Amino acid sequence: MSKSLKRVRAALEGEAADIRETGEAKTALQAAAELGVEVDQIAKSIVFQGQITGEALLFITAGGNQVCMNKAAALAGEPLGRAQAALVRAQTGFAIGGVSPLAHKNPIRSFFDPRLMDFALIWAAAGTPHHVFSLTPARLLEKSEAQLSDFAS
Repeated sequence: MSKSLKRVRAALEGEAADIRETGEAKTALQAAAELGVEVDQIAKSIVFQGQITGEALLFITAGGNQVCMNKAAALAGEPLGRAQAALVRAQTGFAIGGVSPLAHKNPIRSFFDPRLMDFALIWAAAGTPHHVFSLTPARLLEKSEAQLSDFAS
């Protein structure tokens, strides 16, 4: 078991979370099809970088939604750009494609898409590109220490 998956598993200890290995699901749509759920039940973890501060920021969004850069920048208080892989790994401890919304190596300011709250259960990356976990939206919001915010386009 990878160190990243172990870290997520430890963060979920005591939760009614189901961790599953997935196949080659590279998109939220593919993950949803494999899990037999709606695409918006997939919680994507998207990391941007503040163009002034260099700070990494995490946007946890429903699988069918896109992050509106103007809304996201307003929440961040600065223009945003895509984060480089090295920053993502240094901040979260995860590689792009497996970034979990929780169990980060370093604290990260996080925002949570309200659309995810419409479901009884949602699925998110469990630290690897081939593992996901389920949790209620309320618990993921709490455990991720994210701010419920409107940033979808």
